[in-house]
Amino acid sequence: MISKFSAPLAGLNKKESGFTLIELMIVVAIIGILAAIAIPQFAAYRQKAYDAASKSDLTSLALEEENYYIDNSTYTTITASLTGFSASQNVTITVSNPDLNGFTAVATHANSANSFTYLSTSGGLQQ
Repeated sequence: MISKFSAPLAGLNKKESGFTLIELMIVVAIIGILAAIAIPQFAAYRQKAYDAASKSDLTSLALEEENYYIDNSTYTTITASLTGFSASQNVTITVSNPDLNGFTAVATHANSANSFTYLSTSGGLQQ
């Protein structure tokens, strides 16, 4: 008596389990469609994050400029003299027109085309 476990492999049924080429192509197409939708959204979210970093740094700079003004009765263009301020990575801030009435600061991120302005005499962050 021959056990069913000792039968040669050549005797297997023609219908074997597995994925067909069509099934695999459908899965690849679905993944491609999802990627085509997700990648532009990801780029938009990155842009918003870069802009948020610039805006946040401007707000932090403004607070430190006011602290500096309290101690020195003037504003400064040198951000290194603002003890509690450090800009985020890839954010460049330039301070101009400091006088007794206020200052102007502009922030840009290296990966963003947008720039943001803070006018202390006109209510702060300008949109």
